[in-house]
Amino acid sequence: MNASVVLFSLLLAMSPAVSAAEQADLIIRHATVVDVEKQTTRANQAVVVRGDSIVAVGDDAAIANVWKAGRRIDGSGRYLIPGLWDMHVHFGGGPELVEENKALLPLYIAHGITTIRDCSGDLPGQVLQWRDEIAEGRLEGPRLYTSGAKIEGIKPVWKGTIEVGNQDDLAAAFTRLRKDRVDFVKITDSTLTPALFLDAVRGARSNGLRASGHIPMALTVQQAVDAGISSIEHLDYAYKAGVKDEAAIAADFAAGRINRAQANQRLDAGFDRDTALAAYRGFAAKGVYVTPTLNGGRILDFLDQDDHADDPYLQYIGPKLQATYAWRVERASKASPEQIQARHQQYHQVAAVLPLLQQAGVTLMAGTDAGFLNSFNYPGIGLQDELSLFVKEGLTPAQALSAATRAGPAWFGVLDRFGSVSEGRAADLVLLDANPLQDIGATRQIATVVMRGHVYDRKALDALLAQTRDKVAAWRDAAP
Repeated sequence: MNASVVLFSLLLAMSPAVSAAEQADLIIRHATVVDVEKQTTRANQAVVVRGDSIVAVGDDAAIANVWKAGRRIDGSGRYLIPGLWDMHVHFGGGPELVEENKALLPLYIAHGITTIRDCSGDLPGQVLQWRDEIAEGRLEGPRLYTSGAKIEGIKPVWKGTIEVGNQDDLAAAFTRLRKDRVDFVKITDSTLTPALFLDAVRGARSNGLRASGHIPMALTVQQAVDAGISSIEHLDYAYKAGVKDEAAIAADFAAGRINRAQANQRLDAGFDRDTALAAYRGFAAKGVYVTPTLNGGRILDFLDQDDHADDPYLQYIGPKLQATYAWRVERASKASPEQIQARHQQYHQVAAVLPLLQQAGVTLMAGTDAGFLNSFNYPGIGLQDELSLFVKEGLTPAQALSAATRAGPAWFGVLDRFGSVSEGRAADLVLLDANPLQDIGATRQIATVVMRGHVYDRKALDALLAQTRDKVAAWRDAAP
């Protein structure tokens, strides 16, 4: 057998394998890929998806010459980013609101949010069920991480909690959380004693879980950090860590020498930039992340300027969920002119901490606090509002985008799977009509969402919005 015949036979034997390797489910062509980590773009790229993974990324002509797919998307003039993550959401309002909460899930997909972190409400069992149903493909929704039931004290303000009054209660709490296979632990402080709060944080770590929560006034933020808290929820606590006499204020509050209002007055007056930067560098060194949730505070602090009664987005929020907004609105409406002015000042004072955290190297996570109770802080579009505030308060668009695409995966330890448009990463993608590195508002201009490899073009995204809008309209019409 001559050499040419041998070569032809080898090529023929190899050809089926080559052909099989070239098959894919989806190719996005001629897109500009945004490298969020490097804050750069690569023009005229093709991205190949098979199943729920990206299998190739590169020069469009080279990729298109090798790969074939059942579906193609023209990304010409558009920008491809990793899926967005909202790292602080809530579901709740009681069993009668289960369906209204469930109707929120499509809103996240419609706004490019492919993953959410539920920070506990009063429907923990329902949310755990949704998490598993979404993972198994039986429920349409973003990938869902949840804390399950939060750890709290005895007879707390918040419902749906695991009440802990002693060490035995705490041990039982972790037994339940392990059984529920929670993704992290949420700890709040309405009645939980400071000592048990710290023990709960330590317990989370010893059980191989990250701890997040609200830090008791009777503790310093540093005490929570030293105990091993993994993320600080809400910018107020980061501000508190920058108060020069925070330890004295905490001690006076713990001893009953001052009440909460007096403690807050001293905190408002005691911020020190050098103290703050030193504390924040400590956060960064220990890998403690901060989820600012700016938008929720802004809405409440400026209700005197915008009562949100005519917000178009209310058409997507069920009537019973809207009713949960009332208690915060009513409380804000009773404020005096002096109190309103103080609210405005406090918002700006706390928001000014954001660029200091960035400067100190703290990883910021974008999270909205959206859901029940938190008035007019909307699931879905709330994340774009949060990112706009990040930039308004001093971050670059690239830094804001990283907080919404890379910080969440990093916190959960899955950055090798998410947060990048690259080979081997999850096929969770958002195709935008403009460059988000130049204008974070581009994250509102969504042409296509790919989630776990499934394609939602603009028509499909609009259908998701219509689906929720129609449900809300029916519930509203059926209300007595």
